[in-house]
Amino acid sequence: MTSRLRIGAERAADRADLIPGSRIGLLTNFTGTMPDLSRNIDAFTAAGVRLHHLFGPEHGLDGSVQAGESTAIERDERSGLPFSDTYLTEGAALDDMIAATGVDALAFDMQDIGVRFYTYIWTMYDAMRSAARLGLPFTVLDRPNPLGGAVLAGPGIEGERFTSFVGRSDIHQRHGLTAGELARLFARRDLAAEGLELDLHVVTLTDWDPTRDWTATGLPWVPPSPNIPTLDSVYAFAGTGLVEGTTLSEGRGTTRPFETIGAPFLTAAFAEDLRGRDLPGVLFRDIAFQPTFHKHVGETARGVQLHITDHRAYDPVGTALAVLEAARTSAPEDVHSLDAGQRLDPGDSGYALDRLWGSTSLREALNAGRDLAALSAGPQRVADAYGDDVLLYPR
Repeated sequence: MTSRLRIGAERAADRADLIPGSRIGLLTNFTGTMPDLSRNIDAFTAAGVRLHHLFGPEHGLDGSVQAGESTAIERDERSGLPFSDTYLTEGAALDDMIAATGVDALAFDMQDIGVRFYTYIWTMYDAMRSAARLGLPFTVLDRPNPLGGAVLAGPGIEGERFTSFVGRSDIHQRHGLTAGELARLFARRDLAAEGLELDLHVVTLTDWDPTRDWTATGLPWVPPSPNIPTLDSVYAFAGTGLVEGTTLSEGRGTTRPFETIGAPFLTAAFAEDLRGRDLPGVLFRDIAFQPTFHKHVGETARGVQLHITDHRAYDPVGTALAVLEAARTSAPEDVHSLDAGQRLDPGDSGYALDRLWGSTSLREALNAGRDLAALSAGPQRVADAYGDDVLLYPR
């Protein structure tokens, strides 16, 4: 019999004892699907996993709301389980929320996309810290990294003043780990530094090849949030997510967010510049578009659509830096970082671009008109960056 990849949720549905606890709080959302696209919540209940409460991240349990939003439902309609929204709740407030539900264990099952500023892993991070403080076991039901696990790229976070809900901890922009591997890293490095001990369990993947991306998994693609509709969106977001911190539109309000970049003040020279750079694994098409929401809503913007032609050759971070540099060349007076305080989560301060990049270096170089390519070291091997006690799958 030919072996196939099995996700952690599938293994737990076969063996309920893989998730310890008699009153389990499950952190999940619409990405928590089984291979046949049924819900993990229903599969676990049928298998005898003792679910007691559900917790959800940004975008809500059902994924019906946009970035920066959450839902106000109090109960999952199909299972009848009570639901709590954790978005932007952390520290003692999250401890109190979890404790009030009466759960005796926590489990996490959501689809991460392998990019530091995607927020589901930080929901996991905050919940791990709460579990450690409350003395609750924490189980991660592992899923593949859609970008694969062979390479990482981009900077980490240079100091605590750049941490936020788009980066609680110092990991690379394209981090190359699964949620289970991230949990091991966070527990052994970050929580340990706080003097916190966590009873961590990871229900691992079987037969996953981390040198390949999502296309090799055989699993159906479920858009993990409203603005990540395709696998190409994931590859693009790993770099062009940085555009969120600038005056350019990152394509929210179009059908190809993060693959569509532009602004009303750009010209055809923007696309011509990028087409002349001969960047690996990507082609650029000159386009005009009108965002239906978010930046430049209702205005006609000129820009490009990224057509990713080779996932292995494509460098998300290097490409994004080239996009920003070409845009600045096309409209030097108009292309710059957003002002301090713009596009930040409530309670945050500083510059959005600093939060995304992890330091001031990109913002300062962009605004000063300096070379941006010098900021990228290019892709690096994941196996060279993390200790053997973190990696769960051979590279």
